[in-house]
Amino acid sequence: MPDFNKVLDAGDVANGIVNTVVEIPKWSTLKVEWNRKVAAFELDRVEPSIFAKPVNYGFIPQTLDEDGDELDTLILTNDPVPTGVFMKARVIAILKFEDDAEADHKVVVVPEDDRNTDNAITNMNDLHERWRQKIEHHFTHYKDLKKPGSTKVLGWGDAEEARSVILECIERYKTAA
Repeated sequence: MPDFNKVLDAGDVANGIVNTVVEIPKWSTLKVEWNRKVAAFELDRVEPSIFAKPVNYGFIPQTLDEDGDELDTLILTNDPVPTGVFMKARVIAILKFEDDAEADHKVVVVPEDDRNTDNAITNMNDLHERWRQKIEHHFTHYKDLKKPGSTKVLGWGDAEEARSVILECIERYKTAA
């Protein structure tokens, strides 16, 4: 398996396209994380089935969020995408989020070439309100059995705000390297 932080960059961020690598397929209860120290995926834990991921979950290479991990992505597809697959994705929004009082942003993306939707999802307004409610509920409660109240959804930002956070995380990665 390649070291994604060496073979991929963040993508064409200026034009709203990022590279993202899938860590957790949609509906999985396996909390898989990219371990950059050993350049491999690692099973961190198994979550209760009520907390299965409602979307594919990944990261943007060559970024570091304030929590010290690569910047997370929520990848919208109808089907689960296997761990280790990377794709070019269009940035549509950002979920502003805190985990244990640390910023842990989630960039919302769709595949750059999504023929299933005819590339119809281009911004946050293309997603129905119920989708946002489900995502907010999941991230507010997914640690409730272990550490209640340790996560907090702070709201949503548009694609421009997401790009700004991505650029900050690229700079943080370069400084740390």
